Amino acid sequence: MKKILSIALAAALSLSLAACSSNPPAEKSSTTPPAGNTSAGTSAGTSTPTSAPSNDLITVGVINNDPNESGYRTANDAAMRATFTEENGYKANFYNNNDAAQQIAEAQQMVQDEVDFLLLSPASTTGWDTVLQDAQAAGTQVILFDRMLEADESMYVAAVVSDMPAEGKTAVDWLAAQGLDEYNIIHIQGHMGSDAQLGRTGALDEKVAAEANWTYVTQQTADWDEATARTITQSVIDSGKPFNVIYAENNGMARGAVAALDAAGITHGKDGDVIVMGFDSDKWAFEEVLAGRWNYMGLCNPLQAETVDSIIKDLVAGKAPAQKIIYTPEQGFDAATLTPEDVATYGT
Repeated sequence: MKKILSIALAAALSLSLAACSSNPPAEKSSTTPPAGNTSAGTSAGTSTPTSAPSNDLITVGVINNDPNESGYRTANDAAMRATFTEENGYKANFYNNNDAAQQIAEAQQMVQDEVDFLLLSPASTTGWDTVLQDAQAAGTQVILFDRMLEADESMYVAAVVSDMPAEGKTAVDWLAAQGLDEYNIIHIQGHMGSDAQLGRTGALDEKVAAEANWTYVTQQTADWDEATARTITQSVIDSGKPFNVIYAENNGMARGAVAALDAAGITHGKDGDVIVMGFDSDKWAFEEVLAGRWNYMGLCNPLQAETVDSIIKDLVAGKAPAQKIIYTPEQGFDAATLTPEDVATYGT
């Protein structure tokens, strides 16, 4: 497959570079919910892909984060595993780890194994230069999904990702619109250095720095962990410091924080004393917002596999991606406007 791809991909990339030189705006794409399991492993077979010669599968290495990290990640991993199968024309090797160094080492091995495509959801935005350079030299095409990394656009063929800075700004703008006299914030951060953490933290940091009545009561990472988020919140409660906002960078951490509030008898949500904010796409979290127990959830769409599949099939056929960066459709939802139809449509 590598030799067959090389001619088609060379032509496609020449078109891609010409198209990207004009810096077109990123397009949004929609995807459909996945079905599949989340266990680690390898998918291989002998089925024939529609755009590849008979008995020749497209080889892909998929580097993702731990599916146990969150409901978002479980859905994201399941979608990738359901898509990159022998029935769909792929021989796939999956690797899940939240440690960037481990991800990088495994990605390097996949490049040495000469996979046709390396699909990356990087745990950290930095440290990938050598992998990207080696992949380019080996003729392995890199596609980012879910998260961006710090690299020149020439080092990857496409990115199907969430706009994390936009997620953060949308959430902070919503919070500002609540018109509180004071914003005393428990800020619970995700995995430090990840694209999601940087984007969701950045907008809030800017607002706190700019506004005299916005204050961090605490700002700590729970590394996406629910129990750690509960401990952080409990520590603030025990300290007696006043707070009225919990800005948690994923839904699991928001749930942990709420558990500490409930244990202390502190009201929260639409009619409570504390505003609760989370991120991702968990159906149960949507239901918390719908019931008024939470105030806000920033949708982070985990379903990028279908779009990545389409890009790969186009590249194999010699067609360059229409856009270098494709942002998944996302928005913020709050307790005042969320509907049951929204929950059914966007919850995973």
